[in-house]
Amino acid sequence: MDNNKLPDLNGWATLRAVVERGGVTEAARVLHVGQPAVTKRLRALDAYYGMPLMERVGGRLRLTEAGDKVYVLAVQTLDRLRAVNDELTQLAAGKTSMRLEVTSAIGEHLLPDLLLQFDEQYPHFKVDTRMTYSRQIQTDLATGLADLALLEIAPDHPDILVQKWMDDELWLVCGADHPMADTELLPVDTLGSLVYVLREKRSSARATLEEALDGIGVHGLNVALEVGSTDTIIEILGRGRHVSFMPRFAVQDRVRRGVLRHIKVAGFRIPRILWIARHRSKLDHPVVEAFIDTVRNTDG
Repeated sequence: MDNNKLPDLNGWATLRAVVERGGVTEAARVLHVGQPAVTKRLRALDAYYGMPLMERVGGRLRLTEAGDKVYVLAVQTLDRLRAVNDELTQLAAGKTSMRLEVTSAIGEHLLPDLLLQFDEQYPHFKVDTRMTYSRQIQTDLATGLADLALLEIAPDHPDILVQKWMDDELWLVCGADHPMADTELLPVDTLGSLVYVLREKRSSARATLEEALDGIGVHGLNVALEVGSTDTIIEILGRGRHVSFMPRFAVQDRVRRGVLRHIKVAGFRIPRILWIARHRSKLDHPVVEAFIDTVRNTDG
């Protein structure tokens, strides 16, 4: 590796495109270059780092161990450069937009109404929204890739300002036709006998659930399905034999209408808080301030 010369950003962008688009052909298409140019850029990166970054396995290009490390660096650097360019554009034109990140449950169930109200109140402001995991949100806030976040687990970082948004709770719920639908109070020692559909392990709800279960010594739930969408879980609950622990804000309307049933568990509740978070450098950002005002004046 030549330490006196930085790698070509086009090479990093090409490596990212090949990985995320699934091959040289699609990468060439999105980069608006020919396939030989893509191959040439990848070879130049190999030469710079002194080892191959991709290898062909089963007819497809895959990252090597070294390539995986370079890919992560490339993504972080390119995203940060884009964020800086956006910030410079805002400085030139005045701050009229922001990048908002939310967890998927909040994005599916609370964000639409917030965005509509915000657009009605502040039509001259723009919000660029992304749904991702709480851990990624903390990283993006700390590095400046996100201006504001709504999330289910409070970030723990000295540069991130965290404010309480609203109280929530994880409810054990099932469909109206489930055998447990009319259960008034479930003994806690029967939790292990139920069949669950839950969010994936990286999700905030799953992390909170597992921590709460560990606290009462319950381990090894019968998880038949893991799903990356609260809306999909709700659909599954309405049709089958499964139960789930779900955010109250996502299911309370269906429980009220009788579509789902809330099963109370004896001596066991999972209260939690939803949070607003931003980098301390965003304290005077007009769009951030306006959106926080909308959030605080909207009933959850």
